[in-house]
Amino acid sequence: MKEDTVVGLRQPGSFSDDPLTEVLRAGARQLLGQAIESEVAAHIEAHADLTDAEGRRRIVRHGYMPEREVQTGIGAVQVKAPRVRDRVPQAAGGRIGFTSSILPPYLRRSKSVEELLPWLYLKGISSGDFCETLAALLGPDAPGLAASTIGRLKAVWWDEYKAWQKRDLSARRYVYFWADGVYFSPRMDHDKQCVLVIIAADAMGNKDIVGMVDGYRESAQSWRELLLDLKRRGLQAGPELAVGDGALGFWKALREVYGETREQRCWVHKTGNVLNQMPKSLQAKAKGHLHDIWMAETKAAAEQAFDFFITAYGVKYHKATERLVKDRERLLTFYDFPAEHWKHIRTTNPIESTFATVRLRTVKTKGCLSRKTALAMAFKLILSARRKWRKLDASNQLAQVIEGVLFKDGIKITKHAA
Repeated sequence: MKEDTVVGLRQPGSFSDDPLTEVLRAGARQLLGQAIESEVAAHIEAHADLTDAEGRRRIVRHGYMPEREVQTGIGAVQVKAPRVRDRVPQAAGGRIGFTSSILPPYLRRSKSVEELLPWLYLKGISSGDFCETLAALLGPDAPGLAASTIGRLKAVWWDEYKAWQKRDLSARRYVYFWADGVYFSPRMDHDKQCVLVIIAADAMGNKDIVGMVDGYRESAQSWRELLLDLKRRGLQAGPELAVGDGALGFWKALREVYGETREQRCWVHKTGNVLNQMPKSLQAKAKGHLHDIWMAETKAAAEQAFDFFITAYGVKYHKATERLVKDRERLLTFYDFPAEHWKHIRTTNPIESTFATVRLRTVKTKGCLSRKTALAMAFKLILSARRKWRKLDASNQLAQVIEGVLFKDGIKITKHAA
């Protein structure tokens, strides 16, 4: 008798009877309950010295709230939030309430699910396919996660973006700026949408998104408006160094708004611009010679490699060398900053890599995003990516950069050395 080799496949959304999933959900319910109970116990203990008129504890347990479901990455999990009672709500200082940080009021889906939705949308899942996709991921009974959810969330994301644009920056101090214009093709617009982006590193070495607006191409006026808005909201001191490509609009605006900021051209953009003016047969070899410039250990060695490239390729490929020569000084600015920061400040890749997913989304949807939606998507993506950004190496040296300490070839200049 032949064995049956046909493997039965589960239909999307039919994993509710999976024993392993049920075990995971049961464990999640138990752990969640224990965590919330610990929160309640800590809250009651923190107010153990408070009593009512009869000498009883003022803050006590008071049963449970009605059971509710929370959507998580393993499907719906039933939870009960405990109640806490204040026996003297009219006391001076008002009623002492309890709010769980793990299970806030009205929470219906976990943070991982909240982040899942924009990522699915950015990865090319259309609103009409959300029901089937979410059923496969979260189970067939996923309330509140229908296709219309993405429409509501986009409105929420836009409101969050508008509020973020108005935040106060007076307490911020940034050392480095990375600036670039990221292009999309929303709907059937003839002109591509250009989102102007500024990522910055603060005095502690943490990277943050500072500015992001829908600009007109990369014009000086659009960049000027963005930088002036940052200044208006409290960012009076400009960065010590700004990193960007050769777009004249940004640099013109930067000099007008933050005139003391030094400039560093992005080597990734510059390498591409130079190689585009050379035949493909030479590009690999020429790229190695360009690499010798910005990877040199000292500025003097970089200058020698620079001169070699001009001599080797200047006669036949003068357009390529002209693009290199015109930014010579600004391509080598990084040598006047700590060597540990060089790999961070020679390129605008922090912006390029972050927005690769947004570009993928616009390609998959063949430009069906509106300008407003594309900006909201970019905002949510960059906030999600921000948590994974690496802190700058040798962050303790950033304070020295702010104080104006001089560096030569990446090494701090001491009085003895001078």
